[in-house]
Amino acid sequence: MHTWVGPDRWQGDGMTLDYLGHLGTESARFLAVLRGTDLSDRVPTCPEWDGADLLWHLGEVQWFWGSIVGEHRSSVDDLEAPPRPDSDHGLVQFFEEQSARLHHALTEADPAEPVYTWSDDKSVGFIRRRQAHEALIHRLDAELTVGDVTALDTELASDGVLEVLDVMYGGEVPWGTFTPAGVQAEVRTTDTGLTVPVALGRFTGTDPDDGTTYDDEELSVRRADKGQEPSAVVSGRAADLDAWLWHRRDESGISFEGDAAVLDTLRRMLDQPIT
Repeated sequence: MHTWVGPDRWQGDGMTLDYLGHLGTESARFLAVLRGTDLSDRVPTCPEWDGADLLWHLGEVQWFWGSIVGEHRSSVDDLEAPPRPDSDHGLVQFFEEQSARLHHALTEADPAEPVYTWSDDKSVGFIRRRQAHEALIHRLDAELTVGDVTALDTELASDGVLEVLDVMYGGEVPWGTFTPAGVQAEVRTTDTGLTVPVALGRFTGTDPDDGTTYDDEELSVRRADKGQEPSAVVSGRAADLDAWLWHRRDESGISFEGDAAVLDTLRRMLDQPIT
């Protein structure tokens, strides 16, 4: 059994997950897949993008977080995005530079250092983890674009299942409230022994930045009762679950058991786009 215990530690069987190593490996594979290909090909998992858009997106993301960490920023004030290169060669060069810059910044920084993030976890360690998964999922996008899909690292994908549920779907904001509905599901990886209890409920609140009011179905890993019996269970291999949760793979190889209404509710929540 593996348990997530901190910004750079995944406890279990004496194993520690190397986010920086994975970030480097996944970024290199991403670029290797796209380099020299027709960047006008559409990305099937992001149909509004072509290969050039995908390359620019991950390059810009890595530029952004490289700037946050490298400049020890506590806010994004006065941080101006660079212009997008106007050639395929320029996009490749930009990605190479920003990927190396991000990796260097994360290597030099203390994982516990407080910096700006959009999460309630405002640490360099959060960025290490998040960017390893960002690179993994967009590497898969690149491979699907060219039709050359390789395996996802099992342990990284297992951590990805927890991260996407806890951070991307179930992340908390100070101006909102999650109210449990009293029912829970569980997501289990059959190959790594990860079990993630998921509380179903509603999120309510008003965003102070733009005044938008929310009253939506939502899930929460942090508000789940670990002693409560789940009404439904979703299980599968870590790589299949991680890709499915990110809308990069269909339900093949994934098992759905338990209360049909709870499974329908969970599916509705997970069908929402991740932004």
